[in-house]
Amino acid sequence: MDREVVEQKLESLRRCLRRIETKCPTDAATLVSDIDLQDIISLNLSRAVQISVDIGAHLIAGMDAPPPDTMGQTFDLLAQEGILNKELANRLKKAVGFRNIAVHNYEAINWEIVHSIAKHHLADFSEFAKAIAMT
Repeated sequence: MDREVVEQKLESLRRCLRRIETKCPTDAATLVSDIDLQDIISLNLSRAVQISVDIGAHLIAGMDAPPPDTMGQTFDLLAQEGILNKELANRLKKAVGFRNIAVHNYEAINWEIVHSIAKHHLADFSEFAKAIAMT
């Protein structure tokens, strides 16, 4: 594992989380009606997921483990290796589902759900970053 690569990616993850925290409105209705905020929040959430997957894949590449077949499986493998707990791995797998909707079917996004993710689940990424920093 190249520690410098991981640290750079963790800093990028932190920037995405800060951007979401500073731009996410207090109420979902504002997000539903503001396409600029929608772009900022969805882009940074998608980036946070992708960066987390990239970090996980980088760690797995340095292990004696087969590469993951899917983005979500990345988190399962990290849990199997004891880097993440299973609950966090499951929550991050759900984040991959959001990312896939955001990237492939943008019109179908439920902005109230996105608001809930931004307000109540960013800690999952922070918990991930802490677990990675301790490896």
